[in-house]
Amino acid sequence: MNTPRIFNKWLFLFLLTFTVVQAQQIQDGEKIYVSSKDAILFDRYRLNIKAQKELETGDLMVESALFFLGVPYKGGTLEKEPEGLVVNLSELDCLTLVENVLALSWVTKQNGTFELFQEQLKRIRYRNPLKKKLLYVDRLHYTSDWIYENEKKGIVKDITKKIGGELYPFNLSFMSTHSDSYKQLKGNQEAIEAITKIEARINERLYYYIPQDKINRVAKHIKQGDIICFVTDIKGLDISHLGIACWKENVLTFIHASSDKKQVIVNDTPLQNYVQSVKRHCGIIIVRPNF
Repeated sequence: MNTPRIFNKWLFLFLLTFTVVQAQQIQDGEKIYVSSKDAILFDRYRLNIKAQKELETGDLMVESALFFLGVPYKGGTLEKEPEGLVVNLSELDCLTLVENVLALSWVTKQNGTFELFQEQLKRIRYRNPLKKKLLYVDRLHYTSDWIYENEKKGIVKDITKKIGGELYPFNLSFMSTHSDSYKQLKGNQEAIEAITKIEARINERLYYYIPQDKINRVAKHIKQGDIICFVTDIKGLDISHLGIACWKENVLTFIHASSDKKQVIVNDTPLQNYVQSVKRHCGIIIVRPNF
């Protein structure tokens, strides 16, 4: 187990020591931002995970996440103009780690190709992945919306209510009221209006969460590979962080792309302790891969 991960970390460092120009591919009128190093890393992942493809989905999610240990944290990698599918396996934030692990685990079960991985990543990331031209407003920016749309597609299942979650109404407005903070929205009234309508639709839905002081009570219901969504009390926002649940010596923790540690790590404190240590975290939503 340790040898592939040590080698994997070396491989990432090796790849990052030389410049690989990111290609902008056009396929059937759709722009895709992808580079040759992403194809290399996909092949490396497939080689490492090959012997474990028969694992249960949750265990496969954890093994896939562990493949990325040590990968540098980098935010904003999806912010390309014009909008297009961004494939980046060598720099991750909390959301892109979860999306890539979810897509890779699914593709492993299908014994799929790099091209199929890209298709699944697009399916996870966008509201309508079949559109020929991807739009910024079609990307699932709010995690609560990401959960809703991917549950409709049958990719994940929100199990929070089932394991004892309490009703938590969202009142989303952050993107529309801070439009100058988003280069794709700044001065773009049409896009701002579209985002405002999306926020209103999300606010009409029912969501449930596990309050921070009740996480240990429901921990036994959280499985390996479940997606942990950290609910925030920041005005106008829903979720401020994501990770992948893992049990370490009978202690529930998680794997995540840490902005503090600047890389993908296994968190060194129990889940409830972590949530209670972050001022603006008030609880969690648990989403289970559904394949």
